[in-house]
Amino acid sequence: MMIQINSDKHVDVNAHLAKYIETNIHHSLSRFGSQLTRVKVHLSDVDGQKGCATDKRCLMEARPAGHPPMSVSCGAADMHQAVTVAAGKMKRLLENSFGRMADRRAGDSVRYVVDGALEGLDG
Repeated sequence: MMIQINSDKHVDVNAHLAKYIETNIHHSLSRFGSQLTRVKVHLSDVDGQKGCATDKRCLMEARPAGHPPMSVSCGAADMHQAVTVAAGKMKRLLENSFGRMADRRAGDSVRYVVDGALEGLDG
């Protein structure tokens, strides 16, 4: 899984922030590593120099192999918090999406098995 970090002109992505982002993404999304080709992180400061409670924004886009990209975003007071929350949202999105994909490939539904079991009891 490749991690790509982009930022606007108001966000300074220094070595410490880049390491924090990579560590956080690997920790949150490591179980999906073989299914993801790339994770893009877009950092921005919405209000520039003005500042407000949620002016730091992290938009995270994951690209699963063979599927369309999925994205989440988070606004927070500081960039570390925005990245952490966005990574958590991405983890939940991927868990739900890959879970649904696995359910579709699993074969018979629960309804079919229950109906078949009930038919066997009646006969």
